Amino acid sequence: MKLSRIGNIGQEKPVLIDKNDNYRDLSGIIKDFDPSTLNFNTLKKISETNIQSLSIISKDSRVGACVRDPSKFIGIGLNFKDHALEQNLPIPKEPIIFSKFTNCVCGPNDDIQIPKGSNHTDWEVELGFVMGKKAKYVSEEEALDYVLGFTLVNDVSERNLQKNRGLTWDKGKGFDTFGPIGPYILTTDEISDYQNLNMFLDVNGERMQTGNSKEMIFDIKKLVSYMSHCMTLFPGDICCTGTPPGVGENMKPPRFLMGDETIILGIDKLGTQKHKVIKFTE
Repeated sequence: MKLSRIGNIGQEKPVLIDKNDNYRDLSGIIKDFDPSTLNFNTLKKISETNIQSLSIISKDSRVGACVRDPSKFIGIGLNFKDHALEQNLPIPKEPIIFSKFTNCVCGPNDDIQIPKGSNHTDWEVELGFVMGKKAKYVSEEEALDYVLGFTLVNDVSERNLQKNRGLTWDKGKGFDTFGPIGPYILTTDEISDYQNLNMFLDVNGERMQTGNSKEMIFDIKKLVSYMSHCMTLFPGDICCTGTPPGVGENMKPPRFLMGDETIILGIDKLGTQKHKVIKFTE
């Protein structure tokens, strides 16, 4: 299934994207895609519904973030071998975990806003996954049983605050609009090759990032298990799993977002995002 949310900010409706790419309105079945509904019981309920009987929402409608109000948005740092080599850094022995504050969540085509005074805002195309069941101390063998599906994420980052203003990454990761997710969640039953997906990101039509999820140092099963030993994971929790090479800070000279750029990114089977970059205004 492809699960999405359609409508203006604060007025989104849950939809199923059918085989003809129509947005089928699910709001008569569930109220939204949020921590109370992003679970396997909901998937069963949808699968038992006559999809053709559901009304169609216009394709001209805004696509919202595919999860409303997640309890956690977790990032994994330096999780691609080729990205670690790009930065001349050792391969991590354990996953590097940071938080993206949930206020950063936005839609897959919404504007990305550069923080006030920032000259170091950067891009990162990432494979994300969404939890569908409470997970605590789960094994790698059973880890995927807790994942509802996969989604596209742009892990927008303010590098100066991330790396030069203290010892934690979190403060550079959670600004408003720094967490575009979607355009949809693709449920795990439809994506067996999630560890072999091509990824890309363009800025103003120029290819910046090219990668594949096979380069991940810690795979999805390892990440779910590892994180579940550090915290309880809940339905609707989002994790983005690291980025391939080609981020702005590692270019020579470094290149950052300054405003008026257009960013397009995508991952096999998970669709694309398109953003206009704007400067902060009072």
